[in-house]
Amino acid sequence: MFKIGDKVVYPMHGAGIIEAIEEKEVLGKKRQYYIMRMPIGNMKVMIPLDSVQEIGLRKVIEGQDVESVMQILRNKETEMSTNWNRRYRTNMEKIKSGDIFEVAEVVRNLLHREREKGLSTGERKMLENARQILISEMVLAENKEEEQVESMLEGMFA
Repeated sequence: MFKIGDKVVYPMHGAGIIEAIEEKEVLGKKRQYYIMRMPIGNMKVMIPLDSVQEIGLRKVIEGQDVESVMQILRNKETEMSTNWNRRYRTNMEKIKSGDIFEVAEVVRNLLHREREKGLSTGERKMLENARQILISEMVLAENKEEEQVESMLEGMFA
């Protein structure tokens, strides 16, 4: 159970801060919801309390985990399938997992691939989505501005 003020990650959407816990009626059913504000895009999301486990909501990483993410980004890419479809499915599973380390791998591998061979439209969109998820969590974990985290990432891949 999370509380107001907790920094959490919603897999496939990114990180945010729980601003409230409210009871709302949606489709004729009353449920408790976390109201989460996402700093990137200034969006609010309602997350049903009774689905938190299956959604995979988790706390934002801290200190040493941030350094582990940076290390993953600095490493050389891992082997990826040459088959576009298989590569896309593997990367999508990693993003859906909500695991920041897996998302960092996707960002790193796709950035390397983009430099070497270019990316298809689908993979370019996937890279942008994974970058936003990664940046949103890093912003909250490091208490930095979005622009600072973006320029730090760009500096690593320049």
